[in-house]
Amino acid sequence: MATSRKSNFNDFLPLMAEKLGGDGLIGELCKGFQLLMDRDKGAITFESLKKNSALLGLQDLSDDDLKGMVKEGDFDGDGALNQMEFCVLMFRLSPELMEQSQFLLDEALHQEFNFSL
Repeated sequence: MATSRKSNFNDFLPLMAEKLGGDGLIGELCKGFQLLMDRDKGAITFESLKKNSALLGLQDLSDDDLKGMVKEGDFDGDGALNQMEFCVLMFRLSPELMEQSQFLLDEALHQEFNFSL
């Protein structure tokens, strides 16, 4: 299941990060969260994700894929994604952005503490 979701996912986050910068990317992720969330619960539920996923081009994902996304990002176990969990999940689904983040963290640690991961 995870393999099919990742292979169908167009990874635009690195391009967005390059064009918008860090703060701009986080702002866009927050807008995406607002589009997908259940207004009454203030979180993304399976139902709200299914209902609103076409707004972000995710209409071809199966119910199992959508449930898997919620489960994968649900760190506190409440069955929904809060804004922080959503942003973390989006970064985790972007292998290229994760690689860039790891490189930048390693570089910063090396410069600051002469330490490398």
